[in-house]
Amino acid sequence: MKITLIFVGIIATFVSFASATPGIATFYTNYVPSACFGSQDQGKMIAAAGDGLWNNGAVCGKMFTVTCTGPRNPVPHPCTGKSVTVKIVDHCPGCPSTIDLSREAFALIANPVAGIINIDYNQV
Repeated sequence: MKITLIFVGIIATFVSFASATPGIATFYTNYVPSACFGSQDQGKMIAAAGDGLWNNGAVCGKMFTVTCTGPRNPVPHPCTGKSVTVKIVDHCPGCPSTIDLSREAFALIANPVAGIINIDYNQV
């Protein structure tokens, strides 16, 4: 029985890693108003969706887990090794990133000095 549970746990871990999508993250600082919620404050663990993720607003309110996977510029080792779960509250048209995180969310997963990072993300 123990071996079966361990095996199931290992398989579940591989499935969760396999479902992550690579992308790019940046950060922003003016959170209200937003395209999804207008003047309603949605807290600090939020993000704006880039054009590729936006889907005409269908992503509004969806939750995503984001993990830094490495630098996109000369800042060495920007990642903290942590992940963050954010709510999509806005659209970032023309952004160079997949997900434009709040500064607070970005700082949990990477050094803000980096400004732009490679990420893995998945909807939760």
